[in-house]
Amino acid sequence: MKTVTSAALLRETLAPWRAAGERIALVPTMGALHAGHLSLVALARGKAARVVATVFVNPKQFGPQEDFGKYPRDLEGDARKLAAGGVDVLFAPPVEEIYPPGFATTVHVAGVSEGMEGARRPGHFDGVATVVARLFGLVLPDMAVFGAKDGQQVAVIKRLTADLGLPIDILLGETQREPDGLALSSRNAYLNADAVPGASGGAAHPWSGGKAVGQDPGCGPHGAHRRASRQAGHARPGGRRDHAAGGQSQPPRDARRRCLPRKDAAHRQCPVRMSRAPSGGILAVTEFFS
Repeated sequence: MKTVTSAALLRETLAPWRAAGERIALVPTMGALHAGHLSLVALARGKAARVVATVFVNPKQFGPQEDFGKYPRDLEGDARKLAAGGVDVLFAPPVEEIYPPGFATTVHVAGVSEGMEGARRPGHFDGVATVVARLFGLVLPDMAVFGAKDGQQVAVIKRLTADLGLPIDILLGETQREPDGLALSSRNAYLNADAVPGASGGAAHPWSGGKAVGQDPGCGPHGAHRRASRQAGHARPGGRRDHAAGGQSQPPRDARRRCLPRKDAAHRQCPVRMSRAPSGGILAVTEFFS
C-alpha cells in the first residue's frame, strides 16, 4: 500500500490505473478504524480493481463546541489495518491540502440535510457535503463506499451525487455491531464501563462536559448516551441498538427535559425521543464516516 498526503501525488498515482481502464473505489473515513470500516474496504475490494481509502478528520463538520480536538486518531494503526485489508492507496492529507488558503466554497444539499441531525448540528451536513465533493473531485472514483448506519448522511451524499450528475456509484455496507448489538463506531471509545459492558476506564464523553460518562449530572451513572442508543435499537426490528452518538456538548434537549426519577434519586433514567426518518424508522444521532 502506498501512502500519499498531497493531491498532486494522489493524481500521479491514480493516472496510470485510470488510463488502463481499471475501476477505482473510494472508501472515505475519519480514521480510528474498526471492523465496520474494514468491511467497507472488503466491499470495495470485491467491486473494483483498485481501492483508495482516505483518513481525514474533517473540521468543517464539527461545531464550535464539538469534539474535533478529541476525536480519536491513530494513523499508524489505521495504515496497518488498511494495508492488511488490501487497500492500494491511503490518502491522508493535512487540512490545508483539502482546504487550501482562500478556500471559500461550501456545499449545501437542501431538504435531506434539514431536520433530525441537521437540526441539532447546524452546518454539519454542509461540512459533510463539502468534504465529500472535494474527495470526489480529487480521486475521481468510479464508486464510493459508505456505511448504511448513518442514514441521513447517506441521503445527503446520494442527493449530492445525483444533483451534480457525478458518474459515481454509491455503495452501502451493512452496519457492523458489537456482540451486545451496539453498532460499531469510532466514538464508542468515549463510552466507559457503565455504558458498554466489558469496557474499562472513565473516558470523558461529549455530553458530560469533560466528566466521565458515569458522572453525567443530568442522567445518573448510566448516562443518556447509552440509553439513547438502546431506545433507538429497541424501536428497530430485532431490537438492535445504534452506535454511540457524538459531537454534542450536552444531551439532546429532550433527554435533559425528560429525565425521570427512580426510587433512588441518585439513579435516573432518561428516555429520549428519537427523530423519525422519512421511511418511518428511527434515525439516531449519527457521525460522519464512522
